[in-house]
Amino acid sequence: MSNTKEQAQVFKAPEFNVNHWIDANGNKTEPIKLSDFKGQFKIVYCFQSWCPGCHSKGLPDLKTMVDALHDNKNIQFLAVQTVFEGHESNTYKKMVETQKQYDLQIPFGHDAGDDGKSHSNIMKNYKTGGTPWFIFIDKHDNVVFSDFHLNPDAAIQFLKTL
Repeated sequence: MSNTKEQAQVFKAPEFNVNHWIDANGNKTEPIKLSDFKGQFKIVYCFQSWCPGCHSKGLPDLKTMVDALHDNKNIQFLAVQTVFEGHESNTYKKMVETQKQYDLQIPFGHDAGDDGKSHSNIMKNYKTGGTPWFIFIDKHDNVVFSDFHLNPDAAIQFLKTL
């Protein structure tokens, strides 16, 4: 993990406010809430389906972490397509395709703002700086890491201690 300014700013995690979700098996599900994972460490990966860095670095790093930590019940992985541009390309359907493409059996959300065509709620509420982006939320719902620079091996070593 990097030692950036963003990492040092710990703050209480706001609610996700993402209305469109699929479960780990790709089935539509009710909106997921932060409180659904009370007492767990949450890793939220933010992406856009058309983002080259998401496909070359972010999604492979997420897959590496999910595979390495899949048995750890103290950790919950989530991926959210945080749409802030290209709404016609970053669709719900593309989010479903991305889950299948990377064989990521974790919940995925589609966040194109409240009206489906504005700015992602997670991006606004968590003050992310684009995609790919990783958010780590501790078991007390504090954001303890928020950045696009992530060393997956260091993250795995840290997460194994939880």
